[in-house]
Amino acid sequence: MLSETLRFISNGVSLGVFFIAIGETNLQGGDNMEEIFYATLTDFSTWILLVIIAISLYVLGKGADILVDEAVKLSIRWGIPKLVIGATIVSLGTTLPEVTVSVLAAIKGNPDLALGNAIGSIIANTALIIGLAAIIGRLPADKESVKRQGNIQILAAVVFTIMALPFFSKGETGIITQKMGFSLVILLIIYIISSIQYAKNSNDEDSNGTNGEEQSAILTIFKMAIGMVLVIFSSKALIPAVEITAIRVGVPQSVIAATLVAFGTSLPELVTAITAVRQGHGELAIGNIIGADILNILFVTGCAAAVTKEGLMVPANFYILEIPVMLIILVLFNIFARNKDEIINKLEGLFLVGIYVIYLAINYIML
Repeated sequence: MLSETLRFISNGVSLGVFFIAIGETNLQGGDNMEEIFYATLTDFSTWILLVIIAISLYVLGKGADILVDEAVKLSIRWGIPKLVIGATIVSLGTTLPEVTVSVLAAIKGNPDLALGNAIGSIIANTALIIGLAAIIGRLPADKESVKRQGNIQILAAVVFTIMALPFFSKGETGIITQKMGFSLVILLIIYIISSIQYAKNSNDEDSNGTNGEEQSAILTIFKMAIGMVLVIFSSKALIPAVEITAIRVGVPQSVIAATLVAFGTSLPELVTAITAVRQGHGELAIGNIIGADILNILFVTGCAAAVTKEGLMVPANFYILEIPVMLIILVLFNIFARNKDEIINKLEGLFLVGIYVIYLAINYIML
């Protein structure tokens, strides 16, 4: 099992380097192309921009779906336990759109978009997606598993909240500094390793994959690369389209990011959750959302802050709405998931969806 774990980490690092290399290639040689693309978008009408945003969000979701599907096949082929697949690989894959959008936004000097997307995705994941999944079907929650992962989920949110306080920046608003970003990435690595160790010690599932119907590893990796490319390029189209649309209609980027973009980049989690519930695997939906929430803080915010020397400035409205709503929803979710029945029922699902609707309404009222 140790050799399988080391092989998993090694290949994961290799794929990560490949992903970063693609992004750096685009950034190094693409400044002029980006300027031309941005100028072209400004000539389009608002309706056409909305169509571009919709298409970009759709491609983001499809690209992430391809990446997740192929990662699961590859992980099974390598003998990685299914528990690890759900807690790490699936969550990493479904969180890739948030990472791509937030990192590229941070590099382009749009911290509102980067942070808004990360925190907005947590709110959408936990309130809207879990709520809808509970309404549509049975959503069982293993108390012990939820307790372990849920504690990490809450702890990550608290760490982010403390880092975001103005106290550390000695100004009117907080800053997630580059050092804080690297610290979050380190915590991400610790989280992944501890999850692998936890899965290795739990022998409740068979981790051996079958070889009969599996495609070659090379083909699987190639399909994963296609998924990465789709995610990266659709993100590069999404960001300027959102910027221009936000400017035209007078909506702050942070609000757009926390609602429209956050919901769009949460599509992989939504599709995964609904599919899992319909197939009678509600535990996978809960595990994926908890993992995605953790990664939105450690992976998305961490990477976005780490790539910018100035760090990510926290918008003032985040202290009034986004951060409090995030903490409230995470606490409520953990209360619902840890009840004696070990199931999130339809009434609790409706309550979570209701909170999300109220959150959206307040967001637009505050414009």
